Amino acid sequence: MPCYQYDIPQSRREFLLRAGCGFGAVALASLMGERVLAAPNAANPALAQLPQRAGCAKNLIFCFMEGGPSHLDTFDRKPLLNELAGQKLPATYKPPVLAMGESNAPLMESKRKWKQHGQSGLWISDWFDNVAQHADDLAVIHSCVSDGINHAGGVCQMNTGSIFGGRPSLGAWVNYGLGTVNHNLPGFVVIKDSEGTVVNGVRNWGSGFMSAVHQGVEFNSDGVPIKYLDNPKGYTSERQRDKLDLLAALNRDYGATRTDNTELEARIRAYELAYTMQAEAPQAVDLSKETAATKALYGMDQPETAVYGRNCLLARRLVENGVRFVQLYSGAGSKWDSHTKLEESHGKLCRAVDRPIAGLLADLKQRGLLNETLVIWGGEFGRTPMSEQSGGRDHNPNGFTMWMAGGGVKGGQTIGATDDLGLYAVQDRMHVHDLHATILHLLGIDHTKLVYHHKGRPERIDLNEGHAYTKIRG
Repeated sequence: MPCYQYDIPQSRREFLLRAGCGFGAVALASLMGERVLAAPNAANPALAQLPQRAGCAKNLIFCFMEGGPSHLDTFDRKPLLNELAGQKLPATYKPPVLAMGESNAPLMESKRKWKQHGQSGLWISDWFDNVAQHADDLAVIHSCVSDGINHAGGVCQMNTGSIFGGRPSLGAWVNYGLGTVNHNLPGFVVIKDSEGTVVNGVRNWGSGFMSAVHQGVEFNSDGVPIKYLDNPKGYTSERQRDKLDLLAALNRDYGATRTDNTELEARIRAYELAYTMQAEAPQAVDLSKETAATKALYGMDQPETAVYGRNCLLARRLVENGVRFVQLYSGAGSKWDSHTKLEESHGKLCRAVDRPIAGLLADLKQRGLLNETLVIWGGEFGRTPMSEQSGGRDHNPNGFTMWMAGGGVKGGQTIGATDDLGLYAVQDRMHVHDLHATILHLLGIDHTKLVYHHKGRPERIDLNEGHAYTKIRG
């Protein structure tokens, strides 16, 4: 009887790929519903979460105003603040700890004009007149609370749940729990509005202690969205395929005895993703096919709104093509941080994002995508009612505003409240941990069950402290 030599697979994944012409892998993919690369020591949460997703958001667009927008001049109207402008903070208020340490500063009025909008009568300032047209789609959360008194801690916590670096970002958790719909595109994409560096940099969309495959992929804000995606002139796709196959073989051999090195697996997957993106991504980000009317809807016809408008339109195209989580940074480099000249700096930034965000909401709605796309607006914290440097406001993590729309959210409602001067959240406080739990809830995930085991600890996005605000759903 002849003796045959077999190339013995090194892992269960390789066995499934090779056995029975690979039909084992097909069956596994069918059972899992999607390819999710979970940690080696953690069960794949997608199995438990997918059945709960009926009727919930399928994807998420987070409009992140980096630097801390003033809730007191945008979405949280405080008439008493204008009445007491110029006076000291009343003695009945506990003096807050301020990032810049300016003491006994007088209260500063809001110079904005406020109106009630929609059937819901939400108060919105004239800095967001275009977003105000969608008031009945917004759930405005007035009672957000953070632990980050400075930008490093605030941005880190809003993105990762902790004021200290090293933990996975919210996008990484979503990518880990739900995986991707389109395997030719990243599941988590980040787009900035300039070349400015977001405080903490790539750690804001990193994977922390998770497998590196879950981290966000940064797209450019101008020109070619993905650097180095195109082959050099004269470099054929067949040549590149041969090169990638060789690299994959070398990496597999190297990684066979280093199974705990997830960076290597992520690198292999990144090469393969880049290869498939050469065909898929250009189509997904090609705005030339959009009509002039659509581009104008996003404000791309005006210099002031063109950049963020383009990013919002890219976000719509990406979620339309199966990207799970898109984060759009406005004011990259903490430009919303208005310690002085708030009217000037906030005015410019609000004009740059108001029309694009309103266009995004309108476009998603007319395409039937708003019900399945959760749109979030906000920053790492708000601003104080007291003045700073006679024209600005200091950081305020004790009470600030964010809003959500679409994705199963009940529109036209306000949640929680700050005190009469907008300094402290006093009703239905929503800590960042609660916000993250609520976001996962809207995505159909029980945040207490989305667990990643790290060094013997069952880790969660909310550090075991969050509670989902379920009343936000319609």
